[in-house]
Amino acid sequence: MKYGFIIDNRKCIGCHACTTACKSEHNVPVGVNRTWVKQVEKGEFPNTRRLFSVMRCNHCTDAPCVEICPVEALYVREDGIVDFDKNRCIGCKSCMQACPYDALYIDPNNHTAAKCNYCAHRIDIGLEPACVNVCPEHAIISGDMEDPNSEIATLLAREQVSVRKSAKGTVPNLFYIDGDESSLNPMATEKSDSYFWSAQARGVGHFAKAAEKMAFSNGDVVEALMEVNKQAIEAGEVAENGSTRSIDLLLGKARRIYDAPDKGVLWGWEVSAYVLTKAISAGAFLLMFLAWAGGWAELNAATQWWGFGIGLAFLAATGLLLIKDLDRPDRFLYVLLRPQWNSWLVKGGYTITIYGALLTLAGVLLYAQVETGKPVIWSLTALFAVITAIYTAFLFAQAKGRDFWQSPSLAMHMLIHAFMAGAAIFAIVALFVAPVEGWTGLLKNVLIVSIAFNLLTILFELTTTHPTVEAKRTVKMITKGRYKNQFYFGALLFGNILPLALVLLRGEDGILLALAGALILAGIYVTEHIWVEAPQKIQLS
Repeated sequence: MKYGFIIDNRKCIGCHACTTACKSEHNVPVGVNRTWVKQVEKGEFPNTRRLFSVMRCNHCTDAPCVEICPVEALYVREDGIVDFDKNRCIGCKSCMQACPYDALYIDPNNHTAAKCNYCAHRIDIGLEPACVNVCPEHAIISGDMEDPNSEIATLLAREQVSVRKSAKGTVPNLFYIDGDESSLNPMATEKSDSYFWSAQARGVGHFAKAAEKMAFSNGDVVEALMEVNKQAIEAGEVAENGSTRSIDLLLGKARRIYDAPDKGVLWGWEVSAYVLTKAISAGAFLLMFLAWAGGWAELNAATQWWGFGIGLAFLAATGLLLIKDLDRPDRFLYVLLRPQWNSWLVKGGYTITIYGALLTLAGVLLYAQVETGKPVIWSLTALFAVITAIYTAFLFAQAKGRDFWQSPSLAMHMLIHAFMAGAAIFAIVALFVAPVEGWTGLLKNVLIVSIAFNLLTILFELTTTHPTVEAKRTVKMITKGRYKNQFYFGALLFGNILPLALVLLRGEDGILLALAGALILAGIYVTEHIWVEAPQKIQLS
């Protein structure tokens, strides 16, 4: 048994009855939707067409939301329905990042993830989903796809159907008859702040302003709007004032006229900051490990205490930031107590816990002045420091909805940042603690090498041919769009080039070395902020 949906676009009239029935059946709050109707217009007057596409969870056979969920709040039933348990959800929003179809949302009432669950409670008693029952044109067909006598199996055998984003490998079980690429492909049209009836915010009837009509009667304004649209496209963005939709009407391009609200940035500054804090924590120990294992610098007790203290303090800050980012922080222990081991959020949680325990153990051995077992303890701690630094790259890779995060160099990117952060924080500490023999030289060498490799990694990440339009558009946003100033000035100039110059020219000066360290830490945060936020600006539906 395997349930699925067919949306017959030959019949859909865009009445939104399915959306209304779904909201009523599940008491879905205003502002979020389990199912919605996306409307797209294409063609040039008078040869135009309006397309209606019902959007919802695809109940994927290989559901990325299930794989990334750290607490098994999402699961696949034996009948193929992807269901959820709001009583387990911690509100980490990982499932929303993993879903290529933008099907999940955070319920504003209970702050847990929710989505279409195929009306599983109705299926269990022999009823059809509410949207199927209410559709006046029988444009939504549900049923067991493995039953050869079912209507859905017959249609799948006879009709040519399409799915959304088949290249993602999720094997979706939501099919469209007469599906149009302009509607099913989110990159074919742009989201807007001005849809259909939303323009009535200025008033209706004889109170409505005729500003837009007047604009189109003025050739100069039209030309200006076209220039705005051209600049927005070149920047890899969409004009936020609705001018793009107006220009599309002139040019006859496909355009959205009705859609669900944009969910915005799901992982904000907390995630960017936690990537930095765990880089500092891991890097602080890795730098000490380099000095100890390679014999490149002396390690006195004071330096070691600073290293252990920094490692534990910033590891604690990492945990606090992770908890703060949860929509249900009261359930944060579920990650450790109710783990779903395929999720890198779980693996990361245990890695951080073990790394913290090993740092503490190494500190206890230092306090007790015990050298026995130090090589084993320090080697294990270094191993978990590396995993702590890079595990987020694997978590991002599980977020299949964000193509830019699928970069194979992301783990190296984060490991290099750990060495940069470790050397940078010790460069600042050197202002308060007299450096031992060889320590300043080690800091300089690590900073020079890690900055050089960081610049090469960034170059590789941005210039390597990206396989999808979404990833290419993200790169364009970073290098030519809304993030270009942050990238070129914050990340590159102040975060890498200027510190490198300071280290190369005046690296023996403790104050300038500390300044270089502070700039590097700020540059890492800016870089991670861009890398975390920019991919989330790409529309998924």
